[in-house]
Parts: sequence; C-alpha cells; structure tokens
Amino acid sequence: MIYLDNAATTSPKPIQVARAVDMAVKNLSANPGRSGHSTSAAASDEIYSTRKTVAELFGCDAPERVVFTLNCTHALNYVIKGVLKKGDHVIVSSVEHNAVMRPVYKMFKEGLITYDEAQAVFLDDEATVKNFRSLIRNNTKMIICTAASNVTGQMLPIGSIGKLCREHGILFTVDAAQAAGVIDININELCIDYLCCAGHKGLYGPMGTGILVAAREISDTLVEGGTGNLSAILTQPDELPERLESGTVNLPGIIGLKKGIEFVKGRGINSIYRHELGLIQRAYSGLSRDSLVKLYTPVPKAGQFVPVMVFNVGVLESSKTGKLLNSMGVAVRTGLHCAPSAHRSIGTLDYGAVRISTSAFSRSEEIERFLSIVHTIARKY
Repeated sequence: MIYLDNAATTSPKPIQVARAVDMAVKNLSANPGRSGHSTSAAASDEIYSTRKTVAELFGCDAPERVVFTLNCTHALNYVIKGVLKKGDHVIVSSVEHNAVMRPVYKMFKEGLITYDEAQAVFLDDEATVKNFRSLIRNNTKMIICTAASNVTGQMLPIGSIGKLCREHGILFTVDAAQAAGVIDININELCIDYLCCAGHKGLYGPMGTGILVAAREISDTLVEGGTGNLSAILTQPDELPERLESGTVNLPGIIGLKKGIEFVKGRGINSIYRHELGLIQRAYSGLSRDSLVKLYTPVPKAGQFVPVMVFNVGVLESSKTGKLLNSMGVAVRTGLHCAPSAHRSIGTLDYGAVRISTSAFSRSEEIERFLSIVHTIARKY
C-alpha cells in the first residue's frame, strides 16, 4: 500500500515509538502521580520528561504549561470553552477545521459569543493579516487560526497575526495539527498564547495523543476529577497541568510521543519538510500536466505550503476516486476532511476533494506510481 494519508495520521510510525509503547505497557503499568511505589514514581518521571521535551520543541520555558490531551480537538475545546466568556468576540480564518468551528459555532448559537471569519488569501500574507485586522472590535477576545490548512496545505502568517494580537491585547490560539513537527514553531517568537497540537501526525506519536501548550491561564474547566494532588478539596486545582489533566493520562502514548519528537529532532524539522514538500511538488507537477485533473491551489512552494494538496479527477466524485485508488493500492483521504470552511473557500464544498499528504517515510517511487495510477483512472473512468 502506498500510504498518502499522513495528514490524518502518519504511518508508519518510527520503530522507536512502537518499542517505547511496548516498554511502557510491559514495565510501567502503574498510575503516575497516584501511588507511593517506585514504578508509579518512574511513570511520573517519564511523563515529566516528555513535558520537558515538548516544552523545548516549542520554546516554552515552563514544562508545567504543557498539558497532555486526547488529541488536538480536545486541546482546542479546552481553550475555546475554558477562556471565552459571554459577550466575547472571536476571529477565525476562512480555512478552519471543525475542531475550531464547531465549538465556536456552538457558543455562538447559545448566544455566548460572536465571531467573524477572516479570508485567508493564497500567496498574499499582507492581505490575509489585513483581513484579520479589519474584523477587530472592542470586545475581540481571541483570534483562533490554523497554522496550515488540512485541505489546501496553505500556511497562514501566524507570526504576523500573533504580532497583531499583541498590538491589540488579543489572545492568540493556534491550531498546529498540520504544522507541529513540520515547521518550526516557537510560541514566544510567534506571540502564541495557546498552542494546540496533534501528537500522532507530524510528531509521529501514537494516536490518542494531543498537546496543549498554555502560556496563559484557562479559567474554566471542561472536565473535573482526580489529579493525584490536593485531594481533600472538592474544587479543581488551579495549577497546570493538573487543572486540565483529570484522571489517568495515556502513559504509553505519551512515552511513545516523546520518541516520536526525538525522531523528528534527530532527522531535523527542516530536512523532513524539504523531503515531504518536494514529493508533493512532484505530485503537483505531474497532476498539473493532466487536463483531466483539477487542482485548487497555486504551486506549493516552500514557506507557503505544508506537504498537503487536493485534487479531483474529471467528473468523478472524490469518494469514487478514493475507492479506485484504494483498489489499486493507494491510500488517500476524500470528502470534506472535517473542514467545510476550507472547501467553501476553494469551491469544493458540494463534492469534496481527494487529498494526499506525505511523511518522512514517503518515497519518490511511490509518487511516480501514484501519478501513473491517477492518469489511468482519469482515462478509464
């Protein structure tokens, strides 16, 4: 199978990730921070070590600000529902994932907040920032912005948007599901208050791992429960990470995540990015020469796109194309990719698109085989 669905989850995982998960299950099956014995203490040490690894990766000087979640969606919900209050105004981009749009829309429908969408303009960061600036109101509390679209691969100018937020005293939340481990992210340099990441994509960790780096406080909690400390009081602790980590954390996943991050750092984020984007550029070039294939973005240049692209073949529905590709040994994503706002922006809301995305393990010969198969489908169907 030629696996080109890495924007959903990277596959395969580095062997050291699998070994770490296996080790944790076999040797560290003790509840971290809950018991007084040595195995529990060792588990706690591993959790803290991973917090430090994450903090260093994203330029956070306080490992306790690193919160482990189930996924990026949970991290975003913790921020959106934990920080925003009645009467607040929010600005999102026009290419947001439903992980952002659904909680924002729910709060809007409940009459708690208002929101506006800023148009993300291909290849024009200045226009994109101007669109955000034009929507700022006196009660704008937060800008929530994806670092890179999971549909088009378009990178948004989060550094410039972060500076805009600082100028106006607005909180800045970044959805880095498609960017963490793919591009360099430093929360201080980019003026990010809340960074939300998926552990199982560009960081090569196991599924069921997510990260929230919270440089600012989160006043309300979505989940309350046991934290292993301050057990005599019935209110949730105020301090991070315990405030947002009720119950037993995913120890095998978190230990595996650390090894995934170490893999990325060992290969080099910039090196991985060049490799992955180079393959996407080859795919784009090959598809662009086929008159029966429809592309929806400019050429994916470095610094403007992450290694994700979408297309359609002739009059085929994207789901049909995906099934044909699967039958010929290629794994892709089809449909709306949980991001209708992004599809609306490129005109594919009614029928979706086929998405391919590469990883550090993708090979050039796989892209050549993929192109050959797409050309065959275009002429046969």
